[in-house]
Amino acid sequence: MLEEKLPALKRELIEFASLVESMIQKSIRGLMRKDSALLREVIEQDEPKANAFEIELDEHCTNLIAQYQPIAKDLRTVLMILKMNSDIERMGDHAVNIAESATYLIERTPVKPLLDTPRMAEEVVQMVNGSLCSFINEDARLARSICERDNIVDALAEQILRELITYMSADPSTIERSLHLLDIAGNLERIADLSTNIGEDVIFMVEGRVIKHHKEDEQESAERA
Repeated sequence: MLEEKLPALKRELIEFASLVESMIQKSIRGLMRKDSALLREVIEQDEPKANAFEIELDEHCTNLIAQYQPIAKDLRTVLMILKMNSDIERMGDHAVNIAESATYLIERTPVKPLLDTPRMAEEVVQMVNGSLCSFINEDARLARSICERDNIVDALAEQILRELITYMSADPSTIERSLHLLDIAGNLERIADLSTNIGEDVIFMVEGRVIKHHKEDEQESAERA
């Protein structure tokens, strides 16, 4: 019965998201502790698991639609799980990118103390978790708070950029290491954006309000100004 399949589908999604959360945390922990084994675990073990998860969940959603032909809210739920599945898989790719940059950095002298990067990662992991909870509980208020937290992550990314520009300008030998730190910040920022996308979709699902392009409109206005 469809009523039994949907909760099972949500449980799969939660398990997948938990794996990706762990990948993000391990990639940052590996950087901070200079733990190459932890970083290899993300790249060599967790990434294949995440890819397999994405394929399997995609198949389950497709088969459920074909077998039960859900309508109305049930169909919207399955389609949203499909989209979230894709978003979570992309988050996993970004976690691998972070681990790869961290692998380069831990073998070299630090450019600067890492203060904003772990804080940024903590915010991002909370956004990932919160966006999933907002979907499972159909909680538009939580979803909206996730969207608002994206501003915190953006501000931290800008702070990291400003600091690293100063270091690169003062000492060109830091450029390559700084670029890897910027890549890490950029990947964290993109994970936050994907979490925000999920939050926006939850708001639409619960309230029927579209806020997806609000941030893009603000950026376009700033560019015209």
